[in-house]
Amino acid sequence: MVESVRLSASALRASSSDDFSVLEDALGNHLLMHGNALPGQSERRAWRNSLPVLAADLDAAGLSAVEVILEHRLPLSNKRVDVVLAGRHPVTGRPSYVVVELKQWSGATSWGGSDTLVDVAGAPYRPALHPAIQVAAYCEYLSDFVSVLADDVDAVVPVAYLHNATDSLVQDLWLTAERTGISMFTGQRRSHFQEFLRKHLAGSGEDAADVFLTSPARPSKQLLAHAAAEIQDREQFVLLDEQRVAYELVLKTVADAHRGGEKRAVVVTGAPGSGKSVIALSVMGELARRGDAVVHATGSRSFTQTMRQVAGRGSSRTKNLFKYFNSFVAAEPNTVDVAVLDEAHRIREKSVHRYTPKALRENARPQVEELLDVARVPVFLLDEHQVVRPGEMGTVADIKARAAERGIDVHQVDLAGQFRAGGSDRYLEWVHGLLGLGAESPRVTAEGDVWRDEPDFSVDVVDSVEELESRLRARVAAGENARMTAGFCWPWSDPNKDGSLVPDVRVGSWSKPWNLKSDRAVGGAPPSSLWASDPAGFEQVGCVYTAQGFEYAWNGVILGPDLVWRKDRWISRREYNKDPDFRSRSAVDGPTFDRLVRHVYKVLLTRGLRGTLLYSVDPESQAMLRARINPAQTRPAITSTA
Repeated sequence: MVESVRLSASALRASSSDDFSVLEDALGNHLLMHGNALPGQSERRAWRNSLPVLAADLDAAGLSAVEVILEHRLPLSNKRVDVVLAGRHPVTGRPSYVVVELKQWSGATSWGGSDTLVDVAGAPYRPALHPAIQVAAYCEYLSDFVSVLADDVDAVVPVAYLHNATDSLVQDLWLTAERTGISMFTGQRRSHFQEFLRKHLAGSGEDAADVFLTSPARPSKQLLAHAAAEIQDREQFVLLDEQRVAYELVLKTVADAHRGGEKRAVVVTGAPGSGKSVIALSVMGELARRGDAVVHATGSRSFTQTMRQVAGRGSSRTKNLFKYFNSFVAAEPNTVDVAVLDEAHRIREKSVHRYTPKALRENARPQVEELLDVARVPVFLLDEHQVVRPGEMGTVADIKARAAERGIDVHQVDLAGQFRAGGSDRYLEWVHGLLGLGAESPRVTAEGDVWRDEPDFSVDVVDSVEELESRLRARVAAGENARMTAGFCWPWSDPNKDGSLVPDVRVGSWSKPWNLKSDRAVGGAPPSSLWASDPAGFEQVGCVYTAQGFEYAWNGVILGPDLVWRKDRWISRREYNKDPDFRSRSAVDGPTFDRLVRHVYKVLLTRGLRGTLLYSVDPESQAMLRARINPAQTRPAITSTA
């Protein structure tokens, strides 16, 4: 059940003419309870400027009994819909819903001739997505994830309402609205907007709103389950807001490069679960269908092998689209039209290794330069806080600096949304705060460094590793997927000669083997590249190198003795870490080890879609976690207007 601030259209009208601050406070409390920060003055001003206009239009349309659902959060996402109007269809009598995207824009123009991206004077983010495309994606997403809408896609319709604009001031936007058939109205067309509402809504909306808000969310489409169809057949994922902006920006940049012959680059940044890999697959699928020469590359063996086996299933041609960052050492410039460089934070200083021919080693260039050169449009997708190995150095600043040296313009899109951790912004912020990732981490929440469960995401500290395994196994038995991961604090042995795995991860009398190192299944365990997706992977403990880039519903994390809490801070202890990449103090100094080990646990803590279970082998650290996760105190109440 997804809670929302809801009220009748007549109550919204009354709130608009009386003390609007009461409704503002209710909306603010609602957002805070559901994982968002308290709204700033700009968001409150948007409510004050837009909601009274909508209230007046509903009143003029004779729809005072329609139910108004405000700031509705999309299931398993932190994205919010401005307004969902619930009522009965005037012809069929069935529940009917209108999703309204409210824009205060006084005017907007096409961005560089694009029909999907727009330029809005004074907007904090440029370019912006065409509002008709934006709201249509919201409706498609709701149809995918709200069970009551799954079998009746016509029950929900989109509309963009630019109530401050005149027709001429948004002249560039009409063609796209007409081409897509998505309704868009300006303040100049208020009477047309009211007629549109009457066409889709009638009567009381209370029952329809109840059905909508209590309908269970269907499970998220897993990236790997649909990758093959995404690449070989058609788009499987709905891209929202900045995701769609990034997608459209890449397509437009490719088209511009074809026309003008100039190299350009795109950088897409985002936290875990923000949709970087979904964007990568969507871009690849569309460009491949258009006939562009496109490749996908990562610095992760597990991720690349998984993409080859899952997305390329049954097609050797598709498998060949998936490369490694070090695949382009000897490539000629502009070998391909587009290189989609996922997990670009894993870019290394150089691509060479001990088996690289001497001539290539001696003339090796920085890896980022090879990636910039190999394609007419290189697309970098990264999260700088996921650098977990020495030598990984993919940063926005370095990419831009190297591009500038080559005279390459770089467009950047930052993904604000995220679809992991039940869509909870607060959880990601809490993880950053918990691990002390510095001033560059997201804002500290109003509740400080204490985590309290949210309707769509839960966190718990278990008493033992036995309990951790038992609770996750119960989730698997219930048909959900779950995995256990741990810090790299135990040796990692090869399988025994008889094919059995060595139970290296030992805590007291409990033990489990690590996931396999190799890409060959052994003793019933899946190859390392399929550990996160093969059900048999539950029987092994994953490390950061196999977990990074993947997600699962339930996430169990064992914090090892390499990062422990002492009094008021974390202490990193290299002597307890078994990662061979961290052994050399000359190659990895103390501050670097401290930063990387925190990044490792950040990655492990952000794999879950539904919930995370934590256990630290260190008693003091365990006590600290208990004090900061769901402490016994009263949660603040949410005021909802009814």
